[in-house]
Amino acid sequence: MSERVTILGGGLAGCEAAWQLARAGVEVDLWEMKPGKRSPAHRGDGLAELVCSNSLRSDNPENAVGLLHEELRRLGSLVLSCADATRVAAGDALAVDRERFSALVTERIRGEPLVRLVHEEATHLPGGPGLALVATGPLTADALAAEIQALCGGRLHFYDALAPIVAGDSIDREVAYARSRYGKGSGDDYLNLPLDREQYQAFVAALLAGEKVAPHAFEELRFFEGCLPIETMAERGPDVLAYGPMKPVGLEDPRTGRRPHAVVQLRREDAAGTAWNLVGFQTRLTWPEQRRIFTSLLPGLARAEFLRLGQVHRNTFVEAPAVLAPDLSLRARPHLFLGGQITGVEGYVESTGCGLLAARAILDRRAGRPFRPPPEGTALGALHRHLTGRGHLPGTPYQPSNVVFSLFPPLEGRLRGKQARKAAHVERARRQLPEWIP
Repeated sequence: MSERVTILGGGLAGCEAAWQLARAGVEVDLWEMKPGKRSPAHRGDGLAELVCSNSLRSDNPENAVGLLHEELRRLGSLVLSCADATRVAAGDALAVDRERFSALVTERIRGEPLVRLVHEEATHLPGGPGLALVATGPLTADALAAEIQALCGGRLHFYDALAPIVAGDSIDREVAYARSRYGKGSGDDYLNLPLDREQYQAFVAALLAGEKVAPHAFEELRFFEGCLPIETMAERGPDVLAYGPMKPVGLEDPRTGRRPHAVVQLRREDAAGTAWNLVGFQTRLTWPEQRRIFTSLLPGLARAEFLRLGQVHRNTFVEAPAVLAPDLSLRARPHLFLGGQITGVEGYVESTGCGLLAARAILDRRAGRPFRPPPEGTALGALHRHLTGRGHLPGTPYQPSNVVFSLFPPLEGRLRGKQARKAAHVERARRQLPEWIP
């Protein structure tokens, strides 16, 4: 088979798939609607734009997503290579300078002779018989989403929220102190804003009373549990934030030697520290309320300059186990494959992994051989189990998911303690992955 492969979407999954296919000698047309058109959440012109956060989460392989990092690196991932090259300090997390990251992915894709970039919006799904991958992500444009909906017999959605970003030179360094939780990374990769009990309680009360962006009459707000708006968490109880994103454990103030009642952590957005993200502060508060509440009630942000305010956007995904074959092709149109967050994987790294899986499936189809899924005990195998429904409890609805060890098949034997189980997952994955490496 010599036809070019069409990929719709220049995000993480689409770029990863294009890279993997080109490296295998396949010619690719990669469609990206920017800069002519953007979704409500996108701002830049480059490929692989990171919208919600600049963090690819833990790089520790004893965490499921860190294990996925390791596997993607071993498989020659474009996204992980560019993330490593544009990394900024963030403890044991893999965080990147998002502008440099996008620029580097764009540069490498443009420099790949077998990839042709098409800067145009795709308003229709590609017809056969040529193979195509739809990797348009959770913000798929309306015309294409409607066509996918018709094919899949319905469309599911949930809501995601973005955290604010503040200018580094507007943070009061007399209040903020540098420290990573438990001294991870360089030990001082984050800035921390300490709150005492009274300050924390006043902040929670303001979150609950603050004006929120109202949904449209036809919308039912349903959020992904791993990225809840901060005010939604506050609604669940007065201490939820203090045990969640504002947890002070491991963040003692070096100037007093004491642990605050709560802490706001700020993670750098770039290597120079000109921009900082309020960790876990994704929100649907109106913009005036964000400015009022955060500057008046969070110590150290009285003169904060907001480079980006929080906002809510809708994410789209299909019910993958019902509509996708094991090789991620649409049952209704086998020449079409789906990849990335539109399939119901949640997170930057998971989207990247799904793009790589789709590329491997396309290569198998082109070669006329059966699809070889990744070994089940690997992190990529766990993602594939999620997409095919094998990791779900019977009768439970399909929901977006990050890669977590609960998606992996059960371990053999009796293991005592969480650390022993994590180590066993890692050992099994490392043992199984080589059989799948091309």
